[in-house]
Amino acid sequence: MLPSIELNGSFYSLQRPESYQAWHSETPDGFVFAVKGSRYITHMLQLDDVQTALANFFASGVLALGKKLGPILWQLPPRMRYDPERMERFLSMLPRDGKSAMVLARKHDERMEGRSLLKAVRGLRIHHAVEVRNRSFVDSGFIATMRRHGVAVVVADTARRWPVLEDITADFVYIRLHGDKEIYASGYSDAALDRWAERIDAWSRGCQLSNAKVASPKAARRGRRDVYCYFDNDTRVHAPYDAAHLAMRLGLATGLGADDKFAARNDDADDIESTAAFHRSA
Repeated sequence: MLPSIELNGSFYSLQRPESYQAWHSETPDGFVFAVKGSRYITHMLQLDDVQTALANFFASGVLALGKKLGPILWQLPPRMRYDPERMERFLSMLPRDGKSAMVLARKHDERMEGRSLLKAVRGLRIHHAVEVRNRSFVDSGFIATMRRHGVAVVVADTARRWPVLEDITADFVYIRLHGDKEIYASGYSDAALDRWAERIDAWSRGCQLSNAKVASPKAARRGRRDVYCYFDNDTRVHAPYDAAHLAMRLGLATGLGADDKFAARNDDADDIESTAAFHRSA
């Protein structure tokens, strides 16, 4: 198990290289940062004509995280419906390694002059995850497209507000737990945590559960997977405790201290969205 956190400030505005450099230097070896993609790309442009916006995002300093860079999360707005051609274009543009990210970043516009970082560590792999919030994405064609590109469909628990998709489409699993009864607020019962522990254990071993909520009847390829799990139900300070209890069920470290291999955060900073998180390595 590795400590991890989901950076949220990058969703609202382009950050600066010095911020990413500071996050990298202030965290221990093995720390993993998931980075939320720009809402300008997902919510304003809705994935259309986004090459320059993507270049600006990757030029803004994301690559300064180096080997601590985890998945990049692209959260789509509820009003956005599944459009196969638009999704195909977007996924095809996403860089999958440091070299392709640098090539893309160099296409940034004048707004990034003097505030860009265009270097990446050797051998950097870049993973992507997409969180959907419109039921039109419950479509086997969408799942097939995501598998072809190796991009994870986020497993999102949103108190039944938006669809849950548990199709495995990449070599890792990305889970966001926003609350199962009241979004962003409700805590998870023992039974609910047992259920999520069962799922995480199965997914990390490359299995799929018979009761998984899937859009495609075609099963994913078997194989061990990293699992990233982020809690976002901290309105009433449930997240750290739910994360600790879930980790305990998985036989992982349950301490909340900096020296443990479990990271829990109760932080009001705008840069952090998920207040408790962990990354279970395959």
